[in-house]
Amino acid sequence: MKKIFGAKKDKGPPPSIQDATERINKRGETVDEKIKKLDEELARYKDQIRKTRPGPTQEAIKARAIRLLKHKRMYEEQRNMLYNQTYNLDQVAFAADGLKDAQQTMNAMKAANKELKGMMKTVKIEDIDNMQDEMTDLMDVSNEIQETLGRSYNIPDDVDEEELMGELDALESDMEFESAAVPSYLQSEPDFDADLNLPAAPTRPAAVPAGGQQEDELGLPGVPRASLRS
Repeated sequence: MKKIFGAKKDKGPPPSIQDATERINKRGETVDEKIKKLDEELARYKDQIRKTRPGPTQEAIKARAIRLLKHKRMYEEQRNMLYNQTYNLDQVAFAADGLKDAQQTMNAMKAANKELKGMMKTVKIEDIDNMQDEMTDLMDVSNEIQETLGRSYNIPDDVDEEELMGELDALESDMEFESAAVPSYLQSEPDFDADLNLPAAPTRPAAVPAGGQQEDELGLPGVPRASLRS
C-alpha cells in the first residue's frame, strides 16, 4: 500500500517570524533591483526622445517608455505590498517578544513568591518581638551596672545644689573679711619698680681731689682712717 499510495512525509517545523521576514526582505531587494534597471532604461529612452525629431521613430520610443513605466508601477506596487507584509510581521514579532518577556516575568515572580513563603515560615513576628524585649531588658541592666560602678562613695546622693552654692558664697565672704582684718603695715607693699621693669641707677666712682683727700658718695671730704682709729 505504501508503494502504491506513498508514505506520508514528516512535516517540518513551521517557519518562524524571523524566517518569513528574511524571505520577504530578499524578495523586496529583488524588486528594487528590477525597478533600478527600469529607471536606467527609462533615462536612456528619455534621452533618445529628446534627440530625435517628431515622427514615427519618436512615437515608437515613447511607446516603449510607456510600457516600461507600466512595469515599473507594477513592481512598485509589489514592493509596497512586501513592505506592508514586513511591517505586519514586525508587529507580530514585537507582540510575541512582549508575551515571552511577560511569561519570563511571571515565572520569576512565582519563584520569588515561593521563596518568600518558605522564608516567612522560618521567621515569626512573635520571635522578633521577644528578641526586641530581651534586648531592651539587657540594655536596662547594662545601664544599671554602669551607674552602680560609677557611683561615688564620698558624696551623698541627696546633695542640694542650692545649699552648696550658699556655702560657696559664705566662704567667699569669710575670705574677704580676713583680708580686710590684716593691718596695712603688715601687708606686703607692691614692688612698683619690678612692675615698671626700670634699669638700676648707675653708681659714680669716688673722685680723688688734687690734695689727695678723697670724697665720699655725697661729695663731702672723707674722714681719714687715723682719726677713725683715734
